Amino acid sequence: MAVWGTGALTGCQTIADAASASGCEGTESRVDDLKSYGILDSWPHGTIKPRGFKDLDAGCWEDSGEVQLYAERTYVFAGNKVDVTKYYRAAAEREGWQPSHATRQSSKVDQPTNLCFTRGEADDAARLDVYFLTMEILDAEESKVGPEFGSGVGYRVSITSSADGSATSCSD
Repeated sequence: MAVWGTGALTGCQTIADAASASGCEGTESRVDDLKSYGILDSWPHGTIKPRGFKDLDAGCWEDSGEVQLYAERTYVFAGNKVDVTKYYRAAAEREGWQPSHATRQSSKVDQPTNLCFTRGEADDAARLDVYFLTMEILDAEESKVGPEFGSGVGYRVSITSSADGSATSCSD
């Protein structure tokens, strides 16, 4: 389900080249698709949406010619990282996400870890990351952190996809 409103392709220009040339223009429906994944609104009991992060963050960004779509939520969990990891590993697999090699390995030792899953194929490939937030990450984002982050484990659930719909993978 690719979205291309760039006109006719000429010469040796590929669809991926056309997507890169148009940047984020015309990607709204693909972003809406990412926002619709149920796992973004799924969390373990005892989780809160911290102040400044209550809304779903979604959009498109360009970096060095690569155009990425994203939808993400930030949470704070009153329990521990192991419980977050267990919860999202099970929730992702129930929704049909395929775990990366590293995610599969971490389930064998039941340790808290960042998780990565993939789903879909050409034109609708997506990647799901669940990762723990550090002050360095939040500072780099210039996020204003409320007191909620001192009461538990901060983490983010993020779904990304390339604007051209090409396959995506986890870096194991």
